[in-house]
Amino acid sequence: MTSPGSSQPADRLRDSLRAGDTPIGEQAAAAVRVRSGSEVFPKPAQRRIITVANQKGGVGKTTSSVNLAVSLALHGCTVLVIDLDPQGNASTALGVPHHAEVPDVYQVLIDSVPIADVVQPADGVPHLRVVPATIDLAGAEIELVSLVARESRLQRAIEAYLAAEGSDVDYVIVDCPPSLGLLTVNAMVATSEVLIPIQCEYYALEGLGQLLRTIDMVKAHLNPRLAVSTILLTMYDSRTRLADQVAEEVRGHFGDVVLSTLIPRSVRVSEAPGYGQSVVTYDPGSRGAMAYVDAAREIAQRGAAQGAQQ
Repeated sequence: MTSPGSSQPADRLRDSLRAGDTPIGEQAAAAVRVRSGSEVFPKPAQRRIITVANQKGGVGKTTSSVNLAVSLALHGCTVLVIDLDPQGNASTALGVPHHAEVPDVYQVLIDSVPIADVVQPADGVPHLRVVPATIDLAGAEIELVSLVARESRLQRAIEAYLAAEGSDVDYVIVDCPPSLGLLTVNAMVATSEVLIPIQCEYYALEGLGQLLRTIDMVKAHLNPRLAVSTILLTMYDSRTRLADQVAEEVRGHFGDVVLSTLIPRSVRVSEAPGYGQSVVTYDPGSRGAMAYVDAAREIAQRGAAQGAQQ
């Protein structure tokens, strides 16, 4: 016979889940918040144009570009993502067709086709638009060499789009290839901010000096507005001392430009692109999704605070 008090543990568990007092409850509550768009991030005082760059592969560059863009778009901002990587991984993760016949950023750079003619809405994410990349972009590095104003072709295209059809855009996020060629230089000339993802692993800072020298060169000769505005620590594994040591070393080098949010190493983050989604839409209650939402919130809040100080 069931005693009158036997249902109390079940009731307490149910109440805890509703309140988000357990890990499962927290994930469920976070997923609901993301899906509902109930939280609105502050918009920047001025439009922010951000290059996401790191010539070292496997650091979470495209993953960060995609998930930050989706997080911002789901929380009240209008975002344009420009996929400047010939692999087209950002286009894949945002569910945008990018096979050989699709008009893409190659035509924008080489043939001066307006961005408005190639831009597509991201699948299932309102307020998010994508300029896709196809395999045609692989030859753009060579073809750009002989063109007039080769370093500023993306800048002119973005300016034209934002002056007309894209006038409502709050953020432009450019996902660069893992190299420091003319495509990445075009991105740096077109933008005022560089976001660098750095993985919390051995050799994390390897090659970073070359990237910073390239940024300084572009700033000195082509774009005096350019600066490293954000560093995002990715692939953080709290079980290892090495991850904490790398995070501490990066914060020691770069100070306040490093976001306080750490992106954890996560299977769900790796799985999401296989389904043509970001982790924020694929599994919004997962640790990886919640971390990217937190990072996007931090970026938005910093931008709003800087605007208030000016």
